[in-house]
Amino acid sequence: MITMYGIKNCDTIKKARRWLDDHQIEYRFHDYRADGLDRALLDTFIDELGWEALLNTRGTTWRKLDESVRASIKNADAAATLMLEMPAIIKRPLLCAPGQPMLLGFSDSSYQTYNEV
Repeated sequence: MITMYGIKNCDTIKKARRWLDDHQIEYRFHDYRADGLDRALLDTFIDELGWEALLNTRGTTWRKLDESVRASIKNADAAATLMLEMPAIIKRPLLCAPGQPMLLGFSDSSYQTYNEV
């Protein structure tokens, strides 16, 4: 089964969930805030996608960080520590399904392709 990772009040998550519902695709939603996020799971995301892709540097959470904190994020370990502390800084949604590559972000075309695999 597909698992979608994210934060429930995110507008992009809402769009992605609506798309999956409209296409009658079963999935489980994992809310980083409500369901938690541990280092082992985050490391699997980083191993496949890279910490740079996961770190949402275009969002409000990143922009509100002190410049010294932003400057200190130079490797996977520092990024993971920040993401565990502030899960809203993780780019979303993230789709995971057994035997398929992870899909980060949302677009109709990428979800359609993911669904066809």
